Amino acid sequence: QVQFVESGGGLVQPGGSLRLSCAASGSILSGYAMGWYRQAPAKQREFLASITSGGSTNYADSVKGRFTISRDNAKNTVYLQMNSLKPEDTAVYYCNIGVSVTAMRSVGPIGSWGQGTRVTVSS
Repeated sequence: QVQFVESGGGLVQPGGSLRLSCAASGSILSGYAMGWYRQAPAKQREFLASITSGGSTNYADSVKGRFTISRDNAKNTVYLQMNSLKPEDTAVYYCNIGVSVTAMRSVGPIGSWGQGTRVTVSS
């Protein structure tokens, strides 16, 4: 079973940046896509971005152009660079794996959820 440890969250002012990291451990195959989701208070968890081991990406419209996903296959680690942060980006951010970048967006991930990392955007 794959486990995820997310880190890098914190308090940031509107317009600021953060870089999240997620280390995956366990029986992970390089063929899986990896991705990020978030859950804001009183809202459903939503897809943000996903990436294949070859670097192909898929983004939600709400973060396209502001967030960048990347991946280090050797370290089984996925990153999320978040720029131009807005108060509505406040949420707990989670990573996971999926069968493809599009499936992670349309169907959802296939792994269990980690603890996530909290991001608060506020002045």
